[in-house]
Amino acid sequence: MRVPTATRQTELEVKRSRFISYAYPITGRDEIKPLIRSLWKEHPQASHIVQAFILGEHGDIFGMSDDHEPKNTAGRPALEVLRGSDLTDILILIVRYFGGTKLGTGGLVKAYTEAAQQVIAGLPSEEQIIRRDFSVSLPYDLYQPVHTLLLGHGADMIQETFATAVEITGRIPESSFAAAAQEILDRSAGACALTSLDRSE
Repeated sequence: MRVPTATRQTELEVKRSRFISYAYPITGRDEIKPLIRSLWKEHPQASHIVQAFILGEHGDIFGMSDDHEPKNTAGRPALEVLRGSDLTDILILIVRYFGGTKLGTGGLVKAYTEAAQQVIAGLPSEEQIIRRDFSVSLPYDLYQPVHTLLLGHGADMIQETFATAVEITGRIPESSFAAAAQEILDRSAGACALTSLDRSE
C-alpha cells in the first residue's frame, strides 16, 4: 500500500453546489476531529463536511461520516474511492456549500465520488514502510555505537531511559529488523538482544 506525503485541495461544482475536497496524511483517528474543527472555522457557512478515512498497515481501519447528508450518499462513496486507491493513512474531508438545487440520491453519490476521485488523483504518495516496535537494554559503553547503528537502519527512537542500563524503545523498518538484531548481538558478544514488541506476534 501507499501513504500520502502531502496535503491536497480540489474543488468541484455541480448545479451551483460547491464540493471542496481536502486530502490529508494521518497516522491516527485522534487527528481527524481537530482537522474537521479547523475546516468549520475556515468554512462557517458550509452545509456539510463529509469525511472518509483509511488507516493501518493493511488499510483495515476505516470509517466515514455523511454529516447529515442522506445516508450512504456522501461518506460511503468517498470511502469506496479510498478503498480502491491502494492508499492508507489518509483522510478525505469534503466541504459542501449547497447551491440551491437538490441533487437527489444518485446525484449526491456521483458528486461525492467525483470529489474524492479528484482530490486523490494528483496526491503525492510513496510506498508504505512497515515498521516494527522494538526494545533493547544496553550497558552505557554500548549506548552510542548501538544508537548510531539503529539510526543507520532507519529506526525512530521513542523513549530512552538511563538507569542501571540504558533502555531504548522505538520503531524500525520491518525489512531492517533482522540485520539490526544480528549486528547488536555481534557488537555486544551476545549480551544484548533487540526484542520485537510487534503486537501481531
